[in-house]
Amino acid sequence: MSEGRLIAGIGLRPGTGAGDILACLDAALAVAGLAGATAVRFATLASRLAEPGLVAAATERGAELVAIPDEALKGFEAACATRSTRIASLYGVGSVAEAAALAAAGPGGTLVQPRIANARVTCALARAAA
Repeated sequence: MSEGRLIAGIGLRPGTGAGDILACLDAALAVAGLAGATAVRFATLASRLAEPGLVAAATERGAELVAIPDEALKGFEAACATRSTRIASLYGVGSVAEAAALAAAGPGGTLVQPRIANARVTCALARAAA
């Protein structure tokens, strides 16, 4: 699965620091067998795009930040591998991280790693079609 750009979908609580975000991303990369790989995009809810911790994490990794409107997430519900009841009630999709990663990957994108979570952040990985 080395084709296409790697996208990190990030779900986070307000005030989450860059260290927590990067720790979750690194854990997702390791679980996917991609330790050391570079995600070219970090995708998240439009309402979280300006979170200082997320901006700092993306800057540290040289990743583009991509805002996904809440409505756009719903189109990826069927492609989500995991489901949080709380997140589904708020956003209409089982996993913000998975849906955001897939949305930012574009048409033909595939989920590489379902969401993993720590206390304040979730991360999922997708690949854009070559």
